[in-house]
Amino acid sequence: MTTTSYDAAREVFAEWGSDTEAAIKRLSGIPISVHCWQGDDVVGFEKKSGSSGGGIQATGNHPGRARTPDELRADLEFAYSRIPGKHRLNLHACYLDTDETPNRDEIEFRHFAPWVDWARDQGLGLDFNPTFFAHAKADDNLTLSHPDQGIREFWIEHGRRCREIAAEMGRALGSPAVNNIWVPDGYKDTPVDRMSARLRLETSLDTMLATPLDPAHMLDAVESKLFGIGVEACTVGSHEFYMGYAIRKGTVLCLDMGHFHPTENIADKLSAVSLSVDQILLHVSRPMRWDSDHVILLNDDIQQMAQELVFSDLLDRTHIGLDFFDATISRTAAWVIGVRNMQKALLRALLMPRDRLLTAEQSLDFTTRFVLTEEIKDLPFGAVWAEFCTRMDVPAGAPLISDLDSYQSSVATRG
Repeated sequence: MTTTSYDAAREVFAEWGSDTEAAIKRLSGIPISVHCWQGDDVVGFEKKSGSSGGGIQATGNHPGRARTPDELRADLEFAYSRIPGKHRLNLHACYLDTDETPNRDEIEFRHFAPWVDWARDQGLGLDFNPTFFAHAKADDNLTLSHPDQGIREFWIEHGRRCREIAAEMGRALGSPAVNNIWVPDGYKDTPVDRMSARLRLETSLDTMLATPLDPAHMLDAVESKLFGIGVEACTVGSHEFYMGYAIRKGTVLCLDMGHFHPTENIADKLSAVSLSVDQILLHVSRPMRWDSDHVILLNDDIQQMAQELVFSDLLDRTHIGLDFFDATISRTAAWVIGVRNMQKALLRALLMPRDRLLTAEQSLDFTTRFVLTEEIKDLPFGAVWAEFCTRMDVPAGAPLISDLDSYQSSVATRG
């Protein structure tokens, strides 16, 4: 795409009342938290035995899976170099980088220090997640709500340590780390006592979060789920549970696009929950059948999400992270395409003639609103995206495909 093409596109958008330069500038300042677990199929780097799947499954066996922290960082460096802008890394607690063998209730900041040094060198922020799955003490699909007090205390201590690690990461990098809490707790068949399990979960969370930590360094977030493998009948940490908890306790509320019924519109939830919580964490995914975590496309769901963030002025209150894992295709390509699709959706939303659309809707002129939303689909968004990539010094189009293929060939021998 040439500069001439962009100049022509800028004029077209100006005719509709949209400023392409303002949109590019705004997009360049929106960080997206890239999830580490796409690069190694959610395996992690723990050296302690006794771990298990815990309902987390990546399908496929494409060559090139990262087997060490260094390989994962190399893959991430390539991916970031093909994604415009400056972003973040979302790290799970099972991705420690150490020769030690701590159990989950023994991890400390030093076990993750290499990640912090690397993030500083790369100019990235870090986010963090306790890992409440794939462990012998999670085999019952119960952790913080387990009837056994000893198991609850094990996971409470893990959560405490993760908060401290995240806070130290945020302090070291000068950017608050979002520490997101998701537990797999639930029942495969219909329980007779949901209340006790939810009371145990609430008490465990209260204990885990009891020590105040500086929000300039770390932000607590809680994440719900509709159901999961092995907990089809009841998920203890439901959306209603965590929405109420976040409101009462003042935490960030995480909305994962894969954690609701496929017919629910997650974009519609943003403005609703924003009236009751200060900040939102988004896990952007593509659930073809519930929480199947496919690489996101530039589809209606993603574009509606981006439009809601822009039109409801939620960008400054929302932490955008991705959450998918696909081992049937190049893992690095999945990162690159997924993040870029989220950015493309945001750019399209930023380029919509917002004032004209709002004026039409507020005057109940739904015909004009309808015509506008359809006609703007034909505007030259691609030329603006290409200009954005050029300014950020990353490839687009055919050169990007060549780069992705070349890197995949270089890691395919990993086995």
